[in-house]
Amino acid sequence: MTFDQLMAEGAAALEEAGIVNARLESRWLLAHVTGHQSSELISRGQDNVPEEAVGAFRNRVSRRAGREPIQHILGTTEFYGLEFLTDARALIPRPDSEIVVEAALGQLAPNESARIADLGAGSGCLLAAILANRPLASGTGVEASAEAASLARENLLRLGLSARADVHEGRWSEWQGWSDVDLIISNPPYIPSGDLAGLMPEVRDHDPAAALDGGPDGLVAYREIVRIGAAAMKPGAWLVFEIGHDQAEAVIALLDAAGFQSVSLFRDLGGNDRAIIAKRPVV
Repeated sequence: MTFDQLMAEGAAALEEAGIVNARLESRWLLAHVTGHQSSELISRGQDNVPEEAVGAFRNRVSRRAGREPIQHILGTTEFYGLEFLTDARALIPRPDSEIVVEAALGQLAPNESARIADLGAGSGCLLAAILANRPLASGTGVEASAEAASLARENLLRLGLSARADVHEGRWSEWQGWSDVDLIISNPPYIPSGDLAGLMPEVRDHDPAAALDGGPDGLVAYREIVRIGAAAMKPGAWLVFEIGHDQAEAVIALLDAAGFQSVSLFRDLGGNDRAIIAKRPVV
């Protein structure tokens, strides 16, 4: 079985399973099991694939055809120029969230020794991306899930950020550091409970439900964070949210009612509302 033949076999199986980028993902999986760069597979097209790699490839194609996320199968994904470990312990970092990092970085000067908190840190991708681009900043990831907290610690360690970051394992409502930070960022659960069943199987069946379920209207976490933040955040500190594409009006209303100022909305590359920033007023 040559590289070209095996890649074509994988692409056909993935296409039949409804995978949109079937040929591209087949190439990624073949590169993964053989240890070659994806670009190398073109020049090796007529070479025979080692038998053990053929079996490993078919196993991974079968997993992907069953709609296991490609990021879980590969074990890593890129986010904001950094490579993160990815598995079922936390949400997969996704490109849409990069605008949330951009919004946060816009409030932090490059030479500022700010303190950051990431509420519901998950994989740690938001906190890590900020710290990697603000070398004088430090931060805390707040994560209620022990499994997700362990993944965040692993990612911060492998990215060389552990000296400037820690992970608090517990609910953000019980965390005592609200008044100590200059910026709070959060991608909280925001999918309305009734919409969970209709999500793509890669999300519905493989992302942690607690990281998705935002309650009946998807706004439960926003209400809690805004309520606590309005009372406990440092005056002048920034709050940065990721939001669902149809939640801007509701979240802005929560911030306005709580007295936050300088509210701004950011859209992702697809043109969807994706991030909101707001400042706790200096009294």
